[in-house]
Amino acid sequence: MADIIKLLPDHVANQIAAGEVVQRPASVVKELLENAIDAGATNIKLIVKDGGKALIQVVDNGIGMSETDARLSFERHATSKISCAEDLFNLNTKGFRGEALASIAAIAHVDVQTKPENAELGSFLKIEGSKITAQDVAATPKGTSIAVKNLFFNIPARRNFLKSNQVELRHITDEFQRVALVHFDVAFQFYNNGSELFNLPKENFRQRIVHVFGAKMNERLVPVEEETEVVKVSGFICKPEFARKSRGEQFFFANGRFIKSPYLHHAIGAAFEGLIKSEMQPGYFLFLNVDPKAIDINIHPTKTEVKFDDENTLYAILRSTIKHSLGQFNVVPSLDFEHDNNLLTPYSYQGKEAVVPKVTVDARFNPFESKESSTVRTSSFKKKSIEGWENLYTDLDDKDNSFSSVQFESQIEVPDIFEGQEEDIKTNQIAFQLRRKFIVTTIKSGMLVINQNRAHQRVLYEKFLANNEVKQGVSQQLLFPLTLEFTGPEIQQLKQFHEHLSVLGFIMNFGKKQKVTVSGIPTIMTETSIGTVFAELLINNESEVTDEEVLSSEVLIAKILCRTLALKSGQPLDTTSQIALVNDLFGCEESKLDPFNRIIYTTIETDLIEKKFI
Repeated sequence: MADIIKLLPDHVANQIAAGEVVQRPASVVKELLENAIDAGATNIKLIVKDGGKALIQVVDNGIGMSETDARLSFERHATSKISCAEDLFNLNTKGFRGEALASIAAIAHVDVQTKPENAELGSFLKIEGSKITAQDVAATPKGTSIAVKNLFFNIPARRNFLKSNQVELRHITDEFQRVALVHFDVAFQFYNNGSELFNLPKENFRQRIVHVFGAKMNERLVPVEEETEVVKVSGFICKPEFARKSRGEQFFFANGRFIKSPYLHHAIGAAFEGLIKSEMQPGYFLFLNVDPKAIDINIHPTKTEVKFDDENTLYAILRSTIKHSLGQFNVVPSLDFEHDNNLLTPYSYQGKEAVVPKVTVDARFNPFESKESSTVRTSSFKKKSIEGWENLYTDLDDKDNSFSSVQFESQIEVPDIFEGQEEDIKTNQIAFQLRRKFIVTTIKSGMLVINQNRAHQRVLYEKFLANNEVKQGVSQQLLFPLTLEFTGPEIQQLKQFHEHLSVLGFIMNFGKKQKVTVSGIPTIMTETSIGTVFAELLINNESEVTDEEVLSSEVLIAKILCRTLALKSGQPLDTTSQIALVNDLFGCEESKLDPFNRIIYTTIETDLIEKKFI
């Protein structure tokens, strides 16, 4: 039998290894940023174009590399982090696999410029598909600059697997935030297509959180601090009232690395039990410092999933620490059973001495004295009666003022819900609200039950789409324009949506310092809902969009707006509003399903009702 097993060529092996390390442009960003951190950089610049597909460049002022190190760094299993197997269990650095740069170079065009601090000139390398095509001496500042161009140029199938530029940029932003948060003593700049998204100076942890997520985050943070023999916990949690349905600001850092741990996340949820609803997600930014020997970070190629030696103890410590912080900073309500408000001295009486009450006694009072003489003698102490009191009763016998002429309000007539069942719904429409969630009305075949929230979403959705088709939405001007502040990535998202928001009726102006002025809104909105609408728009846009953007921007915006502005379950409606909503629903092109393809109404046949009484 002929031999069928053979060794793969190096370029094929590198492409296979790249699949483990480089899944998307965000993976390249993570590896390059971590290498810059390990190089001792104090200032790091990230430049991205077209969601990282065209260019990912990281420039740092670290220690740099010599000509030999620069060439050797792109070989497989080449690393400066470890020298023996024991070093894997005592890691204090970021990247250590020794395959990151080799994997990146196998599937992209890479340009490297680097220079050590004491060298007069640096080195320049040009690599295409693992092959070094050029190497020369270059005049470059201290540090390293790595530019990764045309990612997956030699693997078209893998490149077609990538999402849209907007989605890939969101993943890059997530990786950037994870690195920037934990290394708050390093200055970062982040540019996308020439626009500055982040400019973070050296600062403390709280300031870094505020600069990354906006000034509104400062009031939400509650400090956490606890040190035990097992783990040291520090950082911040968000107040319960700022919890939200989607997973937002949730960050665990174990020994300076971002990690994902559903088990520890459950400990946070257990600490917030009773303070937030079960479907809400709390926010947190927590550092966990443990013995490097007590944690295994080699169980996943991206090193985000880790294994702790004693997770049960860590769970209990983390849960109690969060509860202690919530109570210590008066975030949770408390009852003091030893405190009696009745014993408190009013402010106006503080510093005053007690006054002895004076008791007066009628010395002439004689209990054995007759009633007539007592009445005469004490008459001087009585108040004078009101003169003319007899006139109050002079007209009681008149006929006009008798109780027979009193009129009472008649009882409100309630229409009979069983009347006119055989008539058409439009000619004799009857409706009532069930549990402030459903609208029940009659039809010829029986009874119709409508979900008021979903019905209103469908009505609003078709109104938004109608405005989008004619490219002209009706807008109402605000008497006092509202100014909102956002982060850099949020501003970029709003600029992408600006055209579609204008069509729907929004009038917005982008100012300086990441501020947006809203001077006009759609007529179906209220001024108080502006902040909620923009927050929901940005939060829901963070969710993954299907490939090729099946949901276009205008459709996505319309769905988010109608879900935010629609009638909520539990909102009472009068009969006129109920009937108007029913008529609007059946005036839509699609009345059976809401914008998210959920059933709006159901019917109960008369025959089925009659069978219940057999």
